[in-house]
Amino acid sequence: MDVRSYRPEDAGPASHLFHRAVREGARLKYSEEQVRAWSPEDSVSPGWSDRLSTAETVVAEDTEGLMGFMSMTPDGYLDLAFVAPEHMGQGISDTIYAVLEGRARAQGVPVLSTQASLLAEPFFARHGWRVTRRQEVEMRGVVLKNAWMEKRLDRTG
Repeated sequence: MDVRSYRPEDAGPASHLFHRAVREGARLKYSEEQVRAWSPEDSVSPGWSDRLSTAETVVAEDTEGLMGFMSMTPDGYLDLAFVAPEHMGQGISDTIYAVLEGRARAQGVPVLSTQASLLAEPFFARHGWRVTRRQEVEMRGVVLKNAWMEKRLDRTG
């Protein structure tokens, strides 16, 4: 497995991985209606490449292609965190996350935050994040539950 920074040519594969991760992986915690609202089609949406390239985005790949990716904005908001369904539970997200947290610490980011899906919440909790509030968000007329989480980096944690 190779872990590296995002490149513009990763936009299409990352979009496809996102769609599969939502449609197949998130189905463990969300209904069919919810995953379809979250990712209605497998296509590169306008602004997707800019969203990934303006963030600190890290990808993991093998000889077959992208296995996972995460992106973090300069203020420490972890925007996207997805692993291909066939690679879930293999430590890929742990490896990518370690790189991003290390970069955030090096840049002096005091707090990381995210809106964690029900599927991702245990992952973040294992890495020392805490839930600050639970919420329901509406996507295309469908309600999905998630949690705002944070991790303080400006002290031991």
